[in-house]
Amino acid sequence: MELGLNKAKVITVTSCKGGTGKTTTVLNLAGIYASNNKKVLIIDMDFYSSAISVMLNLNPINDVYTFADDINNNRYNELSDYITKYNNMIDVIAGPKDIRMSSKISSSYVPMILAKVNLKYDVILIDTNHFMNDVNLTILENSDSILYVITEDPVDLKNMRSMISIYKDMERNNYSILLNESIFKGRKTFTKNDVNKFLKRDVDFHISEKFNIKNIDKYISNGTILTLDKNIKLTYKRNISNFKYMADSLLLGKEE
Repeated sequence: MELGLNKAKVITVTSCKGGTGKTTTVLNLAGIYASNNKKVLIIDMDFYSSAISVMLNLNPINDVYTFADDINNNRYNELSDYITKYNNMIDVIAGPKDIRMSSKISSSYVPMILAKVNLKYDVILIDTNHFMNDVNLTILENSDSILYVITEDPVDLKNMRSMISIYKDMERNNYSILLNESIFKGRKTFTKNDVNKFLKRDVDFHISEKFNIKNIDKYISNGTILTLDKNIKLTYKRNISNFKYMADSLLLGKEE
């Protein structure tokens, strides 16, 4: 595989509230792309949780704050100094180890970071939170595709409907919506059709409640990406197929 000829596709995964399964979705997408022989970089820009390293059992030496700060102060030398490897196909730039450092990361750092990495990878996955601050707005502005992960929670749906209106006003269409029903297994309040009617827009992708894995804690403890696990792929074939479809669609993006 020859890299460096084209810029990576930048895909940001976000939400309208916490607790939607956003970070797990980032990891599952990374697993799909890695399985398709694509070199993946995950950048953890969810400064309030920085969960990527924890979920993958990584012990980063540097993080996104030291990366940005070194670039800004002419201390940057090699990209490898800031990368933590998960496997041969997936690299990670960790979120700040000290949450106090997150307030020192300016929105101006976002394009600087992407400029350093976008010729080295096929796919860059950015995990971010739901706050509409300058950093997140800049991340969205610099993304090729944006994926909103939502649940059936009424607050979540109301917030998503507001975001749809904002994108419509801006005449932007490079976002997709994933309805994650696996969060509320056995407590289903709305059907997918109900959600579509409420949003006045069809969701683009769907994870059914059947993808609610009983021993999920074991996989998290082991730092396992679900879409790379043989048993998961065998047991949840249809759900893995849905992830593959979503991953392919996000790479293609939408026309503005």
